Parts: sequence; C-alpha cells; structure tokens
Amino acid sequence: MIGNCQGRGLAAVLGLLCPDSRVRLLPVGRLRRAVPDAAALAAELRGYDLVLSQAFAEATLPGGVSALRAQLPQLRLFPTLVFSGFHPDTIYVGEDAALAPSPLGLYHSAIAAFAFLRGLDEARTLGLFREEVFARLGYLDVWDGAARAMRAAAAEEGFSLDREFLLWSRRGCFMLNVNHPKLFVLGDIGRRLLLEAGLPVRDIDPETYLTDDLVRDVVWPVYPPVAERYGVSGSYLFKAKASGPALPALYDLPAFVAASFRMYRAMPRARLSGVRLEAWAADAGVRDLFDGA
Repeated sequence: MIGNCQGRGLAAVLGLLCPDSRVRLLPVGRLRRAVPDAAALAAELRGYDLVLSQAFAEATLPGGVSALRAQLPQLRLFPTLVFSGFHPDTIYVGEDAALAPSPLGLYHSAIAAFAFLRGLDEARTLGLFREEVFARLGYLDVWDGAARAMRAAAAEEGFSLDREFLLWSRRGCFMLNVNHPKLFVLGDIGRRLLLEAGLPVRDIDPETYLTDDLVRDVVWPVYPPVAERYGVSGSYLFKAKASGPALPALYDLPAFVAASFRMYRAMPRARLSGVRLEAWAADAGVRDLFDGA
C-alpha cells in the first residue's frame, strides 16, 4: 500500500480485517528515496496480488501514479481524505517547498496569522475568536462546499464517498484536523477496499481493537460556535504531536496564540504567506474586521 500519513492507520486496519494478508506500507514521502521512477516501482510491486495507492504527483516520483497505474492492473486507487467543515480556520502558511512551522507542526490558525500580519497584539487577536467573526469569515457555512470538494476528489479516484460521508456525518465529528480522519473512517475505507477486491473480511470494528495512530499527531479543536452549528462537542484546546511516552502538549487558546506569535516574530515576514492570507489582505471588509478588533 502506498499512502501518506493516513496510510499508517489504514495499513493496520487492513491487517486486522484480513489477518491472512501480508500488508506492506510504502510512505509516499519516501518513494523518491526508494526507487528512481514509477516504472521501477511497478517492477518492484508486480508480484503483489493487490496494490492500493493514494494519488501522488510527478514531483513525488517521476511518472506519477498515472504511470504506475498503467503498468499495474492490480492497482486500486483510494482517496486522500481532506475535509475542512469542522476546522475552517486551519491553513498552511508559506510556500509548498518551505512551509512555515507553527506550534502544531505545519498547521496554522488563519485568524492568528492574519491578525499578526495586521499588527494586532495577542489580546486583540483573542477577541476575534467569537461567533460574529466566524460568521463574517464564512466559517459557519463551510460544510456544503467542503463536502462537495471531498466527494468530488474521491470520485476522481473512482471511489464514491456519498454513502460513507452520510454515515460519518451521523457519527459526529469524524476528523481530527483537516486531513487526519478518525480511525472509524479509515476502517470503513479499508473494509470497502478489501470487499471490492474479493478478499475475506472480519466482521469487527477496527476502532475497538486498534490504537488510532493519528490521535498521536496534531488534533485541532472544533471551535464552540462551529461545534454548536453541527451538534458536536467543541473547545479551544489544541493538541501538539506526541513525542515518545510523554503526555502531549496541550494549548488553550491564549497559549496557542502566544506561541504562534512568538514563532511569527522569529521568522521573516515573507514566509507568512498563503492563498487565504492574500485573499483576506485584498478584501477591505476583512481588513476592517481585523483592524477594528
């Protein structure tokens, strides 16, 4: 199986649900170091009965997943799951090749980053985390667009998520952050991949037996006004990636904004760029909203 950070949990799910199988995980980020191009990767994987892969581009490995798929008839694409409905404030900052760090790895608050760029202090920035501001920024109306984007991206891989998305939504918040689904989501994906491949599948819930690998990574909170909108639990408690056996670092909102500002002050201002930040800078209404905080 070729996958990103979602692949670790999915590989565990596949091994649990189909115990007679031998699952090998190839992280997307390590492909370039493992093989020179898609043709070499195809030669290495040709002996496997089933090859599962998330999409990856030419920049990741020459030839990309399209070239690999053309040479491996047993390859089945599965989607990379991204959904911003619960976490509309989360963005990346900087260029793809040099993303700016944050207290939570590479995940930033758009509000905190833009407030810093507008010269707001931490106290004024904290005042922006309220329902009125979220409504003005569109945070309370993200769901439909995020759902369409997620389903459309999956459909491009030939993997409709219409049924699954409805079921996940009924279970409440199904994401840990914008691109880390909870384990039961990966369980549904893994079960379906095995069934569609004609393999035997244990009739069990993976989350009952497996540790959610992605819970050890960054967990972004569902802000209370957003949570109320969708009937889920909300908070302003941010969790950093765990390191070793120690308890993970948790930030309340003041601590997270303070830590973010410390990092922003230490980096060149030019690194604090991004599509949303630039769009907000060009929008007089958004500028006035922040400047009047």
